[in-house]
Amino acid sequence: MLLYLVQFFNNGFNNRKIMAKNLIAYNDNDSIDTIAEKLFNKISRLIDDARQNIHRTVDSEMVRAYWLIGRDIVEVDQRGEIKAKYGTYLITSVSKKLTQKHGRGFSVSTLRDARQFYLVYQDFSPIHHAVRGELATQKLSPNLGWIHYRALMRVARIEARSFYEHEAINNSWTGRELERQISSLLFDRLAKSKDKDGLLQLANKGHVLHKPEDAIKEPVVLEFLNIPESNKLVESELEEALINNLQKFLLEMGAGLAYVGRQRRLTLDGDHYYVDLVMYSIPLKAYFLIDIKVKKLTHGDVGQMLLYVNYFDREIKKTDDNPTIGLVLCTEKSDEMVKYMLTENNKQIFASKYQLYLPTKEVLEAELKREVELVKEKLEDEVNK
Repeated sequence: MLLYLVQFFNNGFNNRKIMAKNLIAYNDNDSIDTIAEKLFNKISRLIDDARQNIHRTVDSEMVRAYWLIGRDIVEVDQRGEIKAKYGTYLITSVSKKLTQKHGRGFSVSTLRDARQFYLVYQDFSPIHHAVRGELATQKLSPNLGWIHYRALMRVARIEARSFYEHEAINNSWTGRELERQISSLLFDRLAKSKDKDGLLQLANKGHVLHKPEDAIKEPVVLEFLNIPESNKLVESELEEALINNLQKFLLEMGAGLAYVGRQRRLTLDGDHYYVDLVMYSIPLKAYFLIDIKVKKLTHGDVGQMLLYVNYFDREIKKTDDNPTIGLVLCTEKSDEMVKYMLTENNKQIFASKYQLYLPTKEVLEAELKREVELVKEKLEDEVNK
């Protein structure tokens, strides 16, 4: 097998520059074990890449097949009389025969999913396939598998579905991660603070960070901690739970956030202060400090975060870093208190409430309506002054 692989790659690389680039680098004084280890690592990477490419190709072919299956089912559905009389029987019968011939994967529910998939994406062309007699301007992404599209096609709003597609591709979400973000209503949580242009950008490009407030979500959903809502929390225990679920927490907080450390100590005049979590936002090129509270936000919490942010700005951040961002996670927040505690042009310190369960669409819509009314009241007060 090893000789076959060597011959395969020798025959495949006719370009000497490409061959030179892919040669294993070793020194004359390397031991035979070192050379063997380098050879092993190189071949192992080639095999891993090949397996990934095969998996990606299989996923693309599955998506293509289900789109075409869905199209054929819809074409039968469009013959109204056949659908009315034999619709359910037809799919059941076809499912049974397909399963007998091809094995699992062609249940009645799967065929119905394929039908729904085509109905949602009928204006797209499947991967490596042109729509009959047409040149489609939109194509299904080869970076998304059937598990992704099965979740996406259940998102009714076009702008939200487009947003999740972009985010899944940009962040290489697994199918499970995509389903979690849809369930947690990520689009709605981000859309709450966007104007019309901001919503359009969310739909067309996904979540792009231009300024610190773009990195803030409301609320932050921590259902993956599996902590009962009624549980009496201790800040250290909540922090420990977040660290134990760091990958999921970073996914919730957003793309491009890197973990730096926890309980970072700051010493001022002999007194010690501790920042719960220190992150770094790569897109914003700024330190991202998080303080965790298991109660309603107080003026002391805001003042403490102001101290942390100012310290990092003056003592820690480099000249090419942007100003430090501070976020206080709490069970309840007060926008009015934050407004009067900080300057009017504050773009560094924020507060978000968190919840230990997935919000429902109805809850978010009610909260959004309440916040819109508050904004209207503030505008009216300013006009009447």
